[in-house]
Formats: sequence, C-alpha cells, structure tokens
Amino acid sequence: MSTSVGLISGMDTASLIGQLMQVEANPQTLLKNKLVSTNSDGNGYRAVNLRFDSLRSAAAGLSGDAAWTAAKATSSNAGVTASAGSGALAGSLTFTVEQLATAHSMRSDTVFAAPAGKTAADTDFTATSIDVRVGTTTTKIDLDTDKSGTATLTEAAAAINAKKDLGLTATVVQVAEGRYRMQLSTATSGAAGTFSVTGGPAFSDLTTGVDAKLTIGSGDGAYAVTSPSNTFKDLLPATAITVSKKGETSTVTVARDTDATAAKVQALVDAANNALQVVSDYTSKDSATATLQGDSTLRDLAGRVLDIVSSGVGGKSAAGYGIQLTKDGRLTFDKAAFSVALAADPAATRTFFTATTGAGTTAQPVGLAAQIEAMAKSASDATTGSLTLLAKGSDNVAKDLQERIAGWDVRLALRKETLTRQFTAMETALSALQNQSSWLAGQISGLPSWS
Repeated sequence: MSTSVGLISGMDTASLIGQLMQVEANPQTLLKNKLVSTNSDGNGYRAVNLRFDSLRSAAAGLSGDAAWTAAKATSSNAGVTASAGSGALAGSLTFTVEQLATAHSMRSDTVFAAPAGKTAADTDFTATSIDVRVGTTTTKIDLDTDKSGTATLTEAAAAINAKKDLGLTATVVQVAEGRYRMQLSTATSGAAGTFSVTGGPAFSDLTTGVDAKLTIGSGDGAYAVTSPSNTFKDLLPATAITVSKKGETSTVTVARDTDATAAKVQALVDAANNALQVVSDYTSKDSATATLQGDSTLRDLAGRVLDIVSSGVGGKSAAGYGIQLTKDGRLTFDKAAFSVALAADPAATRTFFTATTGAGTTAQPVGLAAQIEAMAKSASDATTGSLTLLAKGSDNVAKDLQERIAGWDVRLALRKETLTRQFTAMETALSALQNQSSWLAGQISGLPSWS
C-alpha cells in the first residue's frame, strides 16, 4: 500500500503506531510472561520427578533377595580365583590342584614336502577323505572338495574346519621351508573332547585331553572331584572356582557380602538426599531462581521422606541401622553401624527395610525402604504420579497459552494495518486541505487591489 505517512503532518507516525501497538500488545506480553513461567514450572516438576524416580529405583533395589543374599568368595592362593553368585551359601573348602584340564590335539606323522617352488596349497595330503571319531560317533569327511581326485593340504584343512559340529580346528604348520605337518585340535576341553583320526595319514597325540582334578581334604577322608575345564562350577553352591597352577593348595571361603548390601542402603540414602535437595532448590523462599516457591506438593513429598525415616519401623529407630537425620533435614549413613546390625540379626535387618503386610495388590509397605518406594512411585509413576500430572498440567497450560499468543499475533497484525490505514487517510486529508488552501491563497492574491 502506497502511503505518505508523516510527509504532510510532519508527525513521526511510524513511532506513534509503534507506541500504540505496544499498548495494544500488553495482553499478549502478559501471556508470554505467563508462558515462560509455566514452562519453568513444568521443567521444575520434571526435574523433581526424575529425582523421585531415582529414589524409587534405589528403594526397590533393597526389595529383592539379591540385596540380602549377596556373598563373596575369597581364595588363599593367587593361583585360584573364586566368584560367588546369587544364592551362594557361606562355607569353606580346602583342596589341592592335582591336574589341570587340557584339550586334545594331534599332528600328522607325515611331514609333507611341497613340490619345488610350491606351497601347501599345491601339496598332496595323500588322501581324499578321513574318518574322525569323537566320543562314540565316527564322521567321514570328504576332503576333495573341488572333485579333482586329490586333496591338497590347505583343501583338506578347509574341509575339516567346515565341519563345525565336530568342534575341530585343522592347521597347516610349516616346520621347515616347503615342509608341512597338519595339526588338529579340539575346542572341547577335558576328556570329553578326545578324538581319533583314521582312513588317511597317521596322526599322533600332541596333548592328551584330560579333566581338571582336585583332591579335597587330606588323609583317609580325602576325595577327588573333576571338571572338563579349569573352572569348577557349583563345587560350592552358586560359586565358580578357577584353578591355574598344578600342585597348589588353596582354601576358598564364601561369606556374606556385607559391603554389597551396605552399598544398596547407601544408594537409598544418596537418592533420598538428592530428592530432598532438588525440592529445596525449587521451593526455597530465599532463592531468586526457585521457580516453584511455596509449592505444597513438593514440600509435602519432602516431608513424607523425612517422616518415614524419623518414625522408624515397628518401634525400632532407623539410627539402629545406621540412618540418621541431620539438623538441616538430610540423611546420613553409618556403614559400620549397619554392618553390626546386619551381622547380629540379618533377618530383622531385612525386615526393617523391606517388610510388607498382606499380599499381591493389597500388600501394604511397612519397612523403611518399602514405604519410601511406595511413596516415590506415587509421585513419579509415568501415568498416575502426582509430579507427572503436575508436569503434564503445566504442559497443557503452556500449549493453551501458545495458541492464545498465536491468536494475538493475527489480531495485532490486523490492528497495525488498521492504524496504518487511518494515519494514511489523515495524511491524505491534510494533503487535500493543503492543496485547497494553496489554491485559495492564489485566488485571493489575484484579486485587484482597491485603495
């Protein structure tokens, strides 16, 4: 649109329109400010929700058997390693390593000579098939894969390796320039992997497949145990013992892993402190950046965490299990005190943290960790959690504000167009008046002068 804004009146109409539009945009500005605040609220709820979900997870970590039945195995000899899994029972075992497990391997008696200037790929294996016996099963292997009537060393090795179910590896070894042996080895450790080769060149043993053997105890009551590998599984319940040196005597001891259980409790305390801290950060009345000051839901959640800890369980104080409240509303954990309580009465310690009443969907949390887990889940559940719903509510409000702001963009654009049109019309009218005034002045000046 062609306009003469400001040319006739001399007014800065662009500035006037801008100032008028600022006034017109005040409602939209208020909506934008509210959108910023609403988005900050939503981000705050999500940050707190994340910490309470971590608290739920840490509390749940104490609910299963693994946290309370953790065990660790130690060995008196560096040549023996032991690891205890879930369900391992306390106990001790002394033994001597009589024999290490080995895998069977064989090599050809024949040293195959390659033709002058040739390699193993050109050297005749002297047979087109062999019979391999593993256990009670004999398998004939066709070595002449290219159907040329002969099988080279490399062709024979490839044919043997292709029989994956036998678990054998064939290797062509150059023992001198142009001279080769074939070596066969099994992937199966121990006596069960023993095999034999017939129907072709003769083979002799390189290593004999034998089981690992331990002698447990000494004297008349000593007895032997064997394993196809150097790892003895479940010699002690849920414990794996690996030996690496023959003739060594070792004592393997399995005991409750108090450190592992204490680490779970420490994780719960840390998660609780993180949740309490983030609530404080977002609600503190003394902080200029606290976007959720005075939020009753957050303060109630923090209060419930502290109430659960301060109330104890069944008349027993959390302090008796190493957990105490500080004067500034945080938790501390005394690992030594917890370890003493766990050693004195493992069942009671577990009950203090995990006890529930009822069963299934009607079960009610009683233990300290069980109560915290239920409370944190009610806050952070992805569908029904109070913090989740607050965050979603903020998101819905923000979406509505964005739509209203977008509506104001259209309204303000139309208003600016109207103002521009009005000022243009004013300038046009002033221009017409100025032209008329000039014409009238000209007419008057052309009249004859009378004395």
